[in-house]
Amino acid sequence: MGQIKVSKCPIEGLYVIEPAVHGDARGYFMETYNQRDMEEAGLTMNFVQDNQSCSTKGVLRGLHFQKQFPQGKLVRVIKGSVFDVAVDLRSDSETYGKWFGIELTEENKKQFYIPEGFAHGFLVLSDVAEFCYKCTDFYHPGDEGGLAWNDPEIGIEWPQLTGEYQGNASAEGYTLEDGTPLNLSDKDQKWAPLKDTFKF
Repeated sequence: MGQIKVSKCPIEGLYVIEPAVHGDARGYFMETYNQRDMEEAGLTMNFVQDNQSCSTKGVLRGLHFQKQFPQGKLVRVIKGSVFDVAVDLRSDSETYGKWFGIELTEENKKQFYIPEGFAHGFLVLSDVAEFCYKCTDFYHPGDEGGLAWNDPEIGIEWPQLTGEYQGNASAEGYTLEDGTPLNLSDKDQKWAPLKDTFKF
């Protein structure tokens, strides 16, 4: 193997993947995905779709999951910085309702694998962030579900974010430490907390 370093996270099924980066005075080269290396590390998922998004500072996307056609996602940042979060929704899991987060940046080049059965979201910490991810299933319109990003029962510690929970998922009153307003889609401000979405 040797081309990637795979680290298990405190929640079973989540992995941080660090590719080997070969740099010199001209710049760098790395393999962003190699099926053989992944399989040698015990990761045998099959990816069928690649997605990319661009977001500005203060944008929070999530927490999203798929209801009937769950997707595993291998995510990374190619420009800027985000705080990426996964929440365990597997009802038979010892860590059900728990979260894990990691900062992904263009400098650290880390990748984060989130398997099926998790909600996912990220907060943009840089002026602009370009976010890429591979999926294990195709997009199915109308299959998306969501959780309130600020559900106190989950208790995600979003970095640089200030504000007080008002009992809903509204972005109103939340800003980053530099005053940048939190920016969520209308849909993401209407998701319910975990206890109203799933049964413990």
